[in-house]
Amino acid sequence: MLNEVYIIDDDESSIVIFKELFRDEPDYKFISVKTEQIDIALKNIPSLIVINEDAIDRDVIQLCRKIRKDEDNTITPVIVVSSNSSRNHRMQILNESVEYFIKKPVDEGYLYYTVKNLNRLLTTNRRVSPLTGLPGNVQIHSELKKRLTKEEEFSVLYLDLDNFKAYNDVYGFLKGDKIIQYTANTILEEIHTDGRSGFVGHVGGDDFIAIVPYTDVENLCQRIILRFDKQIKKFFTEDDSEKGYIEIANRRGIIEKFPLTSISIAVVVADKNRFKNILEIGDVAAQVKHAVKSVMGSSYTIDRRKSS
Repeated sequence: MLNEVYIIDDDESSIVIFKELFRDEPDYKFISVKTEQIDIALKNIPSLIVINEDAIDRDVIQLCRKIRKDEDNTITPVIVVSSNSSRNHRMQILNESVEYFIKKPVDEGYLYYTVKNLNRLLTTNRRVSPLTGLPGNVQIHSELKKRLTKEEEFSVLYLDLDNFKAYNDVYGFLKGDKIIQYTANTILEEIHTDGRSGFVGHVGGDDFIAIVPYTDVENLCQRIILRFDKQIKKFFTEDDSEKGYIEIANRRGIIEKFPLTSISIAVVVADKNRFKNILEIGDVAAQVKHAVKSVMGSSYTIDRRKSS
């Protein structure tokens, strides 16, 4: 992945330094941006922004605020490099959610590793769901591989919502996001109840995965369902909640009824040495998901087949 770093200065004095520092780093591209071009530059959503305060004709505080208020760059890291060593000035800049303030003269090695480490942190954060804060597929696969390598016994819970698309169609995506967050919190709190350990990941959309270091998961599934069903009605209108369904007109204009959102849990018990790789777990999970989805309402199915 190419990391585009924007260097904001009006005399283009900094770009040479960065290009020399990263001459052996083909994954980095440095682009000099004048302050008058900042609006255009922000639309491209760079990996990192470096501001050379001494080389701009604009108030640096206002510039930092402009960057942070841009909805596409709220998490883009910003570094300000300046010869103004006043502590009050430094605090004002950091107060604008700027990640680093580097005083001149600049230690080039320090600048190099600051850029590298900020990019590493951002890459890691991009693997995390911004909606739930849960790790995504990269970490999920890593957790599964780790347990298989250690020849541990564990269980994998695949959780997803039923009739969630219908909910989004009626109530909108913003309210749908609230149900996703509620689901994530429900799974997390039940997984970690009584101090038990476990990993929870967000595959995407309304799909979640949980990995727990034990094979007796029936009680856990029951607790998740009980908790989920107890509070899910608060996301519906009183009328829909009392009816127990929502109504949607299909493409032909015919009204269809969909039950309230429920949760399905497909469980694969990974006894020691049952699986050789995560693909085998996925194959079994697909079968279990098909079985649990055939049941109306919140339900779970546990696959306990032994390895041959």
